Amino acid sequence: MKPFHSIKQNVHIVWLNAALIAALILNSAILTSCARNTEPISRTGFYFDTVIQITLYDTENEAVMDGCFALAEKYENLFSATKEGSDVWKINHADGETVTVSEETVKLLIWAADYANTTEGKIDPTIRPVSKLWDFGSEGNAHIPQDAAIKEALSHVSYDNIRFGVAPSDETGEPVYRTVTLIDPDAAVDLGFIAKGYIADKMKEYLLSQGIESACISLGGNVLAIGEKPDGSAFRIGIQEPFAETGKTLKTIEIRDTSVVTSGIYERCFYDEDGVLYHHILDTTTGYPVNNELAGVTIICPSSAKADALSTACLCLGAEKGQKLLDAEKDVAYLLVTRDGVQYTSDNFPQ
Repeated sequence: MKPFHSIKQNVHIVWLNAALIAALILNSAILTSCARNTEPISRTGFYFDTVIQITLYDTENEAVMDGCFALAEKYENLFSATKEGSDVWKINHADGETVTVSEETVKLLIWAADYANTTEGKIDPTIRPVSKLWDFGSEGNAHIPQDAAIKEALSHVSYDNIRFGVAPSDETGEPVYRTVTLIDPDAAVDLGFIAKGYIADKMKEYLLSQGIESACISLGGNVLAIGEKPDGSAFRIGIQEPFAETGKTLKTIEIRDTSVVTSGIYERCFYDEDGVLYHHILDTTTGYPVNNELAGVTIICPSSAKADALSTACLCLGAEKGQKLLDAEKDVAYLLVTRDGVQYTSDNFPQ
């Protein structure tokens, strides 16, 4: 298939603007009509190829905010597939050799492999050889790779290529899982379908340790609320309508002390010269974007990492199999939206 580059500049602009506008809409919504004794503090940055925003309601201590962004930098240095020197980068450039990495990197990679096993490989942390070809990054370089290149890359996609081993912990000296080996030297990992959720959970853990009881964390399509607003009301979160103008909400929901994650095929995407949509969620059997009836999946769950992984898994599985997977989870509420606008919700999804 012939590469098509004529609209590549739009990929970065649409995706970045969508994330930025979503963050601004969220900030506007959560900063209004809140009676409080302290003014909230909010900060925006760019990590993990997306806009992130942290808003703290019950402190004016900027040092606490600094701690959140220090965590963002720490985890980018562990989990980024594109940042030279990160744990994931080291794994991917080890040519099949064993690499010693952070305990957290191994922990997250084990979780990712478990989800791959649960979905029979529909999501797979070793998708990197294929996703690298498509290049749905922040630089606007996304394009359609050659068929032969996709087939070659697919031959290296299998979570069975990952091996974990023990090494002494940096903190305790006790043996823990610290090493990763890719037995196929051309395999590579990408934690994009779970990393932001994990980071949001770790930020929440940190903020709670600092005595924060009211906050909102937004990492692109991942929103995590700590507690409720200072006036006792819930946080109001808008869910983007697929393929509509950025900022047009399909539904607005109220949440307290939980996470909302939305994954969709309508932001990191481009159209070819024939009007065919290509998006960043890739089919592990074809190497091309997943092609089923779903356009967007929203998951509400206490664990943002779990919500992150399940939203992508459901998009890959399709509506029927995706619902079956989600219905088996007791602490999950969901909204599925098809390409033609049909909505499927769990009984516990906020109305």
